[in-house]
Amino acid sequence: KPCVMGYEVSGTIEAVGDGGDRNLIGNPVIAMTRFGGQAELVVAPVTQIFAKPDPVTFEQGAAIPVNYLTAWALLVAMGGLKKDEAVLIHNAGGGVGLAALDIAKHIGATTYGTASAAKHEFLKARGLDHAIDYRNHDWLPVLKDLTKNHGVELVIDPLGGKSWKKSYRALRATGRMGVFGMSTASASGILGKLRAMKAIAQTPRFHPLGLMNRNKGVFGLNLGHMWGEGEKVAGWTREIMDGVAEGWIRPHVDRAFPFDQIAAAHRYLEERKNIGKVVLVPDARIRRHSWKHRLHRVQWLNPEPQLHAAALAPRCAAMRGGSS
Repeated sequence: KPCVMGYEVSGTIEAVGDGGDRNLIGNPVIAMTRFGGQAELVVAPVTQIFAKPDPVTFEQGAAIPVNYLTAWALLVAMGGLKKDEAVLIHNAGGGVGLAALDIAKHIGATTYGTASAAKHEFLKARGLDHAIDYRNHDWLPVLKDLTKNHGVELVIDPLGGKSWKKSYRALRATGRMGVFGMSTASASGILGKLRAMKAIAQTPRFHPLGLMNRNKGVFGLNLGHMWGEGEKVAGWTREIMDGVAEGWIRPHVDRAFPFDQIAAAHRYLEERKNIGKVVLVPDARIRRHSWKHRLHRVQWLNPEPQLHAAALAPRCAAMRGGSS
Protein backbone atom coordinates (compact mmCIF):
# COMPACT_ATOMS: atom_id res chain seq x y z
CA LYS A 1 0.00 0.00 0.00
CA PRO A 2 1.47 3.40 -0.98
CA CYS A 3 2.50 5.63 1.92
CA VAL A 4 2.77 9.42 1.72
CA MET A 5 5.29 10.46 4.32
CA GLY A 6 5.56 13.76 6.14
CA TYR A 7 4.69 14.91 9.65
CA GLU A 8 5.08 18.68 9.24
CA VAL A 9 4.25 21.33 6.66
CA SER A 10 4.08 25.08 6.28
CA GLY A 11 1.81 26.90 3.85
CA THR A 12 -1.45 28.81 3.49
CA ILE A 13 -4.98 27.70 4.34
CA GLU A 14 -7.00 27.06 1.20
CA ALA A 15 -10.34 26.07 2.77
CA VAL A 16 -12.02 25.09 6.04
CA GLY A 17 -14.52 22.37 6.84
CA ASP A 18 -18.18 22.82 7.74
CA GLY A 19 -18.45 25.06 10.79
CA GLY A 20 -14.84 26.17 10.54
CA ASP A 21 -13.69 29.78 10.82
CA ARG A 22 -13.53 31.11 7.27
CA ASN A 23 -11.35 33.98 8.44
CA LEU A 24 -8.51 31.45 8.54
CA ILE A 25 -8.50 31.13 4.75
CA GLY A 26 -5.35 32.64 3.29
CA ASN A 27 -3.47 32.66 6.59
CA PRO A 28 0.14 31.43 6.62
CA VAL A 29 0.44 28.54 9.04
CA ILE A 30 2.54 25.66 10.31
CA ALA A 31 0.82 22.29 10.73
CA MET A 32 1.48 18.79 12.03
CA THR A 33 0.17 15.89 10.02
CA ARG A 34 -0.05 12.20 10.79
CA PHE A 35 1.69 11.23 7.55
CA GLY A 36 0.62 12.76 4.23
CA GLY A 37 2.67 15.95 4.62
CA GLN A 38 4.76 15.54 1.49
CA ALA A 39 1.91 16.55 -0.83
CA GLU A 40 0.56 19.54 -2.74
CA LEU A 41 -2.58 19.64 -0.57
CA VAL A 42 -2.81 18.59 3.06
CA VAL A 43 -5.75 18.32 5.47
CA ALA A 44 -5.29 18.74 9.22
CA PRO A 45 -7.48 19.37 12.27
CA VAL A 46 -7.27 22.98 13.43
CA THR A 47 -5.89 21.76 16.76
CA GLN A 48 -2.71 20.80 14.87
CA ILE A 49 -2.42 24.10 12.98
CA PHE A 50 -0.53 27.15 14.28
CA ALA A 51 0.02 30.63 12.89
CA LYS A 52 3.38 30.98 11.19
CA PRO A 53 5.45 33.63 12.96
CA ASP A 54 6.35 36.56 10.71
CA PRO A 55 10.14 36.26 11.18
CA VAL A 56 10.36 32.78 9.62
CA THR A 57 10.05 31.70 6.00
CA PHE A 58 7.83 28.83 4.91
CA GLU A 59 10.95 26.67 4.62
CA GLN A 60 11.94 27.48 8.20
CA GLY A 61 8.36 27.00 9.37
CA ALA A 62 8.30 23.44 8.04
CA ALA A 63 11.49 22.75 9.99
CA ILE A 64 9.99 23.63 13.37
CA PRO A 65 7.41 21.07 14.59
CA VAL A 66 9.13 17.67 14.79
CA ASN A 67 12.63 18.89 15.58
CA TYR A 68 11.71 21.43 18.23
CA LEU A 69 8.91 19.42 19.84
CA THR A 70 11.28 16.46 20.15
CA ALA A 71 14.00 18.63 21.64
CA TRP A 72 11.52 20.38 23.98
CA ALA A 73 10.21 17.07 25.29
CA LEU A 74 13.71 15.70 25.80
CA LEU A 75 15.26 18.75 27.46
CA VAL A 76 12.37 20.51 29.20
CA ALA A 77 9.34 18.27 29.70
CA MET A 78 11.16 15.03 30.50
CA GLY A 79 14.84 15.92 30.92
CA GLY A 80 14.25 18.80 33.33
CA LEU A 81 17.40 20.61 32.19
CA LYS A 82 18.28 23.54 34.45
CA LYS A 83 20.53 26.58 34.24
CA ASP A 84 24.21 25.76 34.84
CA GLU A 85 23.65 22.05 34.23
CA ALA A 86 25.45 20.30 31.36
CA VAL A 87 23.94 18.46 28.42
CA LEU A 88 25.49 16.17 25.82
CA ILE A 89 23.74 16.34 22.44
CA HIS A 90 24.52 13.45 20.11
CA ASN A 91 24.26 14.22 16.38
CA ALA A 92 24.48 17.89 17.25
CA GLY A 93 24.50 18.82 13.56
CA GLY A 94 21.13 17.23 12.87
CA GLY A 95 17.72 18.87 13.05
CA VAL A 96 16.93 17.75 16.60
CA GLY A 97 20.51 18.50 17.62
CA LEU A 98 20.32 22.13 16.49
CA ALA A 99 16.89 22.51 18.10
CA ALA A 100 18.23 21.10 21.37
CA LEU A 101 21.16 23.51 21.17
CA ASP A 102 18.81 26.50 20.83
CA ILE A 103 16.75 25.40 23.83
CA ALA A 104 19.74 24.46 26.01
CA LYS A 105 21.42 27.83 25.39
CA HIS A 106 18.19 29.63 26.27
CA ILE A 107 17.98 27.67 29.53
CA GLY A 108 21.57 28.58 30.35
CA ALA A 109 23.09 25.09 30.27
CA THR A 110 26.61 24.17 29.22
CA THR A 111 26.46 22.31 25.91
CA TYR A 112 28.56 19.45 24.56
CA GLY A 113 27.88 17.94 21.16
CA THR A 114 29.16 15.06 19.06
CA ALA A 115 29.54 15.75 15.34
CA SER A 116 31.97 15.20 12.50
CA ALA A 117 34.83 17.69 12.43
CA ALA A 118 33.54 19.41 9.28
CA LYS A 119 30.51 20.65 11.23
CA HIS A 120 32.33 22.01 14.29
CA GLU A 121 32.83 25.55 13.01
CA PHE A 122 29.14 25.90 12.19
CA LEU A 123 28.06 24.45 15.55
CA LYS A 124 30.35 26.73 17.53
CA ALA A 125 28.96 29.71 15.63
CA ARG A 126 25.47 28.52 16.68
CA GLY A 127 26.57 28.57 20.32
CA LEU A 128 27.83 25.05 21.07
CA ASP A 129 30.31 25.29 23.93
CA HIS A 130 32.25 22.08 23.26
CA ALA A 131 32.26 20.14 19.98
CA ILE A 132 33.54 16.54 20.05
CA ASP A 133 34.74 14.77 16.90
CA TYR A 134 33.28 11.31 17.44
CA ARG A 135 34.65 9.93 14.18
CA ASN A 136 38.33 10.40 15.02
CA HIS A 137 38.14 10.16 18.81
CA ASP A 138 36.40 8.10 21.45
CA TRP A 139 33.96 10.76 22.61
CA LEU A 140 33.51 9.48 26.19
CA PRO A 141 37.11 10.08 27.43
CA VAL A 142 37.05 13.48 25.72
CA LEU A 143 33.82 14.39 27.51
CA LYS A 144 35.15 13.12 30.84
CA ASP A 145 38.26 15.25 30.39
CA LEU A 146 36.23 18.35 29.51
CA THR A 147 34.00 17.90 32.56
CA LYS A 148 36.89 17.07 34.94
CA ASN A 149 35.57 13.50 35.12
CA HIS A 150 32.15 14.60 36.41
CA GLY A 151 30.05 13.88 33.33
CA VAL A 152 26.83 15.68 32.47
CA GLU A 153 23.33 15.98 33.89
CA LEU A 154 21.57 15.11 30.64
CA VAL A 155 22.37 13.11 27.51
CA ILE A 156 20.04 12.86 24.52
CA ASP A 157 20.86 9.85 22.36
CA PRO A 158 19.18 8.83 19.05
CA LEU A 159 21.86 6.25 18.21
CA GLY A 160 20.83 3.16 20.15
CA GLY A 161 22.69 -0.09 20.73
CA LYS A 162 26.00 0.14 22.53
CA SER A 163 25.90 3.94 22.38
CA TRP A 164 23.28 3.91 25.14
CA LYS A 165 25.72 2.11 27.43
CA LYS A 166 28.38 4.76 26.84
CA SER A 167 25.89 7.61 27.19
CA TYR A 168 24.73 6.19 30.52
CA ARG A 169 28.36 6.16 31.70
CA ALA A 170 28.59 9.84 30.75
CA LEU A 171 25.99 10.79 33.38
CA ARG A 172 26.97 12.25 36.71
CA ALA A 173 24.88 11.66 39.84
CA THR A 174 21.23 12.73 39.28
CA GLY A 175 21.88 12.56 35.53
CA ARG A 176 19.20 11.60 33.01
CA MET A 177 19.50 9.92 29.62
CA GLY A 178 16.81 10.49 27.00
CA VAL A 179 16.66 7.96 24.15
CA PHE A 180 14.65 8.76 21.03
CA GLY A 181 15.83 6.59 18.19
CA MET A 182 18.10 3.79 17.00
CA SER A 183 19.86 5.26 13.99
CA THR A 184 22.71 2.75 14.23
CA ALA A 185 20.23 0.17 12.94
CA SER A 186 19.11 2.23 9.95
CA ALA A 187 19.82 0.61 6.60
CA SER A 188 17.75 -1.07 3.92
CA GLY A 189 17.48 -4.70 2.90
CA ILE A 190 19.36 -7.54 4.56
CA LEU A 191 22.05 -5.16 5.83
CA GLY A 192 19.42 -3.18 7.68
CA LYS A 193 18.04 -6.30 9.34
CA LEU A 194 21.52 -7.43 10.39
CA ARG A 195 22.35 -4.00 11.80
CA ALA A 196 19.06 -3.92 13.67
CA MET A 197 19.71 -7.33 15.21
CA LYS A 198 23.21 -6.26 16.24
CA ALA A 199 21.93 -3.01 17.78
CA ILE A 200 19.23 -4.87 19.72
CA ALA A 201 21.79 -7.38 20.99
CA GLN A 202 24.03 -4.53 22.17
CA THR A 203 21.23 -2.61 23.86
CA PRO A 204 21.84 -2.38 27.63
CA ARG A 205 19.18 -3.26 30.20
CA PHE A 206 18.56 -0.74 32.97
CA HIS A 207 17.21 -2.31 36.15
CA PRO A 208 15.30 -0.04 38.59
CA LEU A 209 17.55 -1.11 41.48
CA GLY A 210 20.66 -0.21 39.49
CA LEU A 211 19.21 3.19 38.58
CA MET A 212 18.34 3.81 42.21
CA ASN A 213 21.79 2.85 43.48
CA ARG A 214 23.53 5.05 40.93
CA ASN A 215 21.13 8.00 41.23
CA LYS A 216 20.54 8.06 37.48
CA GLY A 217 17.49 7.96 35.25
CA VAL A 218 16.64 6.73 31.74
CA PHE A 219 13.58 7.73 29.73
CA GLY A 220 12.37 7.30 26.19
CA LEU A 221 10.52 9.48 23.70
CA ASN A 222 8.58 8.62 20.55
CA LEU A 223 6.89 11.79 19.32
CA GLY A 224 4.91 9.73 16.81
CA HIS A 225 3.01 8.18 19.72
CA MET A 226 1.93 11.54 21.15
CA TRP A 227 -1.11 12.07 18.92
CA GLY A 228 -3.42 11.41 21.87
CA GLU A 229 -1.80 14.23 23.85
CA GLY A 230 -2.93 17.12 21.67
CA GLU A 231 -3.34 19.69 24.44
CA LYS A 232 0.07 18.91 25.91
CA VAL A 233 1.81 19.12 22.54
CA ALA A 234 -0.08 22.32 21.66
CA GLY A 235 1.22 23.86 24.89
CA TRP A 236 4.78 22.97 23.98
CA THR A 237 4.24 24.38 20.50
CA ARG A 238 3.06 27.71 21.90
CA GLU A 239 6.22 27.92 24.02
CA ILE A 240 8.31 27.22 20.92
CA MET A 241 6.46 29.83 18.85
CA ASP A 242 7.09 32.36 21.61
CA GLY A 243 10.76 31.47 21.28
CA VAL A 244 10.63 32.14 17.55
CA ALA A 245 9.09 35.56 18.18
CA GLU A 246 11.71 36.33 20.84
CA GLY A 247 14.55 35.22 18.57
CA TRP A 248 16.08 32.33 20.51
CA ILE A 249 14.44 29.63 18.40
CA ARG A 250 16.29 29.69 15.08
CA PRO A 251 15.19 26.91 12.72
CA HIS A 252 17.94 26.12 10.24
CA VAL A 253 17.22 24.71 6.80
CA ASP A 254 20.25 23.17 5.18
CA ARG A 255 18.71 22.69 1.74
CA ALA A 256 15.36 22.73 -0.08
CA PHE A 257 14.56 20.27 -2.88
CA PRO A 258 11.64 20.45 -5.35
CA PHE A 259 9.22 17.53 -5.29
CA ASP A 260 10.59 16.13 -8.55
CA GLN A 261 14.00 15.72 -6.87
CA ILE A 262 12.75 13.79 -3.83
CA ALA A 263 15.07 10.86 -4.57
CA ALA A 264 18.06 13.20 -4.49
CA ALA A 265 16.78 14.65 -1.23
CA HIS A 266 16.67 11.20 0.38
CA ARG A 267 20.18 10.42 -0.86
CA TYR A 268 21.40 13.71 0.59
CA LEU A 269 20.00 12.73 3.99
CA GLU A 270 21.26 9.16 3.85
CA GLU A 271 24.76 10.37 3.01
CA ARG A 272 24.61 12.59 6.13
CA LYS A 273 25.56 15.72 4.22
CA ASN A 274 23.03 17.96 5.94
CA ILE A 275 23.42 20.31 8.87
CA GLY A 276 19.89 20.81 10.17
CA LYS A 277 16.72 20.24 8.20
CA VAL A 278 16.06 19.25 4.60
CA VAL A 279 12.71 20.36 3.15
CA LEU A 280 10.68 19.68 0.02
CA VAL A 281 9.03 22.43 -2.01
CA PRO A 282 5.92 21.36 -3.98
CA ASP A 283 4.95 22.55 -7.43
CA ALA A 284 3.15 25.88 -7.22
CA ARG A 285 0.33 24.56 -9.40
CA ILE A 286 -1.86 23.24 -6.59
CA ARG A 287 -4.48 20.64 -7.43
CA ARG A 288 -7.55 22.25 -5.90
CA HIS A 289 -10.29 19.99 -7.18
CA SER A 290 -10.04 17.34 -4.46
CA TRP A 291 -9.99 19.41 -1.27
CA LYS A 292 -13.73 19.02 -0.52
CA HIS A 293 -13.51 15.23 -0.58
CA ARG A 294 -10.48 15.29 1.67
CA LEU A 295 -12.14 17.67 4.14
CA HIS A 296 -15.24 15.51 4.39
CA ARG A 297 -13.13 12.44 4.97
CA VAL A 298 -11.20 14.05 7.83
CA GLN A 299 -14.39 15.29 9.46
CA TRP A 300 -15.83 11.80 9.26
CA LEU A 301 -12.73 10.49 11.00
CA ASN A 302 -12.92 13.28 13.59
CA PRO A 303 -16.64 13.85 14.19
CA GLU A 304 -16.17 16.00 17.30
CA PRO A 305 -17.17 19.60 16.48
CA GLN A 306 -14.02 21.09 18.00
CA LEU A 307 -11.86 19.24 15.48
CA HIS A 308 -12.88 21.25 12.40
CA ALA A 309 -10.49 20.53 9.56
CA ALA A 310 -8.68 22.87 7.22
CA ALA A 311 -7.07 22.25 3.85
CA LEU A 312 -3.57 23.67 3.45
CA ALA A 313 -1.56 24.34 0.35
CA PRO A 314 1.97 23.64 1.63
CA ARG A 315 4.81 25.82 0.46
CA CYS A 316 7.21 23.40 2.16
CA ALA A 317 7.16 19.91 3.65
CA ALA A 318 9.93 18.72 5.93
CA MET A 319 11.86 15.47 5.73
CA ARG A 320 13.15 13.40 8.61
CA GLY A 321 16.76 12.31 8.80
CA GLY A 322 19.85 12.40 10.95
CA SER A 323 23.17 14.14 10.58
CA SER A 324 26.50 13.49 12.17
